[in-house]
Amino acid sequence: MEHDLSIANLVWQASWLVKGVMLMLLAASVASWTLIFGKRRAILSARRAAEEFEDRFWASEDLAVLYQRITAGRARPEGMEKIFEAGFKEYARLRKRDGVAAMDIVEGAQRAMRVAQGREMEGLEANLPVLATIGSVSPYVGLFGTVWGIMNSFQALGNQHQATLAMVAPGISEALVATAMGLFAAIPAVVAYNRYTSDVDRLYNRYELFMEEFSSILQRQAHH
Repeated sequence: MEHDLSIANLVWQASWLVKGVMLMLLAASVASWTLIFGKRRAILSARRAAEEFEDRFWASEDLAVLYQRITAGRARPEGMEKIFEAGFKEYARLRKRDGVAAMDIVEGAQRAMRVAQGREMEGLEANLPVLATIGSVSPYVGLFGTVWGIMNSFQALGNQHQATLAMVAPGISEALVATAMGLFAAIPAVVAYNRYTSDVDRLYNRYELFMEEFSSILQRQAHH
C-alpha cells in the first residue's frame, strides 16, 4: 500500500489537535516575520537619523539656531534629534530663570535628555520580547504536536494484527512536520532577537555618548 507523503497531504491527514498546533505555529511564524521586517526598518531608520543629525549637530555653530530649525520643522523629531530637543529646551528654560546655578541648569537638561532617551529606547525595544517568546516556545509547541501524533500512530498500530513500518510511517511523518514548523518559526525569531538586541544596545551607547558630549557643551555655555 502506497502513501502520499507530500507535506500538503501530511498536514491534511493530521489529527485535529496536530492541525491546531500547526496553525498556531504558522501564525507565530507570520507574526515573527512581520515583527522582523518592521523592527529592521525601525532600527535602520533610527541609525540613519542618528548619523544625519550628528552631522548637522557638529556642523552647526549655533545650537539655538539648530533647535529653532528642529522645532519649526514639520516632521516630529525622533531619536537623537528628540534627545537634543528635550535637553536644549530644558536648558533654555532654566537659563532664563534668575538664581539658577550653572550646574543645576546642566543637570536639568540631562534629566530631560534621560527621559527622552528612555522613551526612544522603549520604542526601539518594543516587540523584542515577542520575538524572544516565539523563539523559545515554538520548538516545544511543535514537539507537543509531534508527541501527540506519534502517540496516535502507535495507538492505531496496537489494533492491528500485523505491524509494519509502512503503517506507521505516514502518522510519524505528519507528526514530525509539527516539529519542523516549530523550528521554522523559532530559528528566525531567535536570530533576529539576538541581532536586534545588539543593534539596540549599540544605539543606546551612541545616544549615551552624544548626551555626554552635549552635556559638556552645555556646561561650558552655562558658565559663560
